[in-house]
Amino acid sequence: MQILDGKKAAQAIRDRLKLDTAQLAVEGKKLPHLVAILVGNNGASETYVAAKVKACEEVGFKSTLIRFEEATSEMKLLEQIRDLNIDPDVDGILVQLPLPKHISDESVINAIDPEKDVDGFHPINIGRLSAGQPTLVPCTPAGILKLLNVSDIPIAGVNAVVVGRSQIVGRPMAQLLLHSDATVTICHSRTHDLASVTRQADLLVVAIGRAGLIGREHIKPGATVVDVGMNKVTDEVTARRLFGSDAEHRLEVIAKRGFTLVGDVNPAEADEIAGRRTPVPGGVGLLTVAMLMSNTLKAAIARNMMKSGGRPPS
Repeated sequence: MQILDGKKAAQAIRDRLKLDTAQLAVEGKKLPHLVAILVGNNGASETYVAAKVKACEEVGFKSTLIRFEEATSEMKLLEQIRDLNIDPDVDGILVQLPLPKHISDESVINAIDPEKDVDGFHPINIGRLSAGQPTLVPCTPAGILKLLNVSDIPIAGVNAVVVGRSQIVGRPMAQLLLHSDATVTICHSRTHDLASVTRQADLLVVAIGRAGLIGREHIKPGATVVDVGMNKVTDEVTARRLFGSDAEHRLEVIAKRGFTLVGDVNPAEADEIAGRRTPVPGGVGLLTVAMLMSNTLKAAIARNMMKSGGRPPS
């Protein structure tokens, strides 16, 4: 069983971005500028945004973090987004989700200029993806596709099953696989006999947010399993069930941090059946941040080319 190294693939993307950014500097062009907006004091969101700001620094981008209090009104947040939309110095805008309950995620996403929507969530970008047109693609599915490609995993003609239908991962992942000539099935909470469907998959992508749900009965022998989940495990019994021979190490992590991370796939059982698997942590998450940087560079280059009368990159 082969572990797919997301860390190595993400580093390769960042190294390429460093070179491309350095070339922009040599040519005297404006460096990409990403603005992140954080509303409230969600601990996980703080961690994610910090990682994105750090990644900008690593590849040579300019970054700005704008913070709002938890009680900030939706109108005030939308006003800030409108200002960023018209700011010529800003190439990419991301608003860290989830937002406080009194603010509509949909309204905020729709307010972002599609050309600066580096998360790839705007309906226009979703529509372009569905139509197979060049666009800013949601970062996690884009990272998964990149990992499959650099790992020389065939996609064309294979049976691919995506478990989860969110606009962030499941649906765009299915579109990308379809554009790569896979035969694609999407499963969700209403799917009858989930295991009977997932067992047909040569390529199984799981993004449902349920710790270790996918076990040996869900996996076709030799399949490639991509685990998008990121769930906390805090108790010994669950850790031993999920991690098998790695349980002792994970219990040490729980004792030190209060939790360890597991995906939506039971790693101990998957390793008995699958041919390849992405780990959690160390898999898809690192690629998500790398592809956010890639989208930011792509947006910056496209905007610069449009200003000069050229054609944006595909």
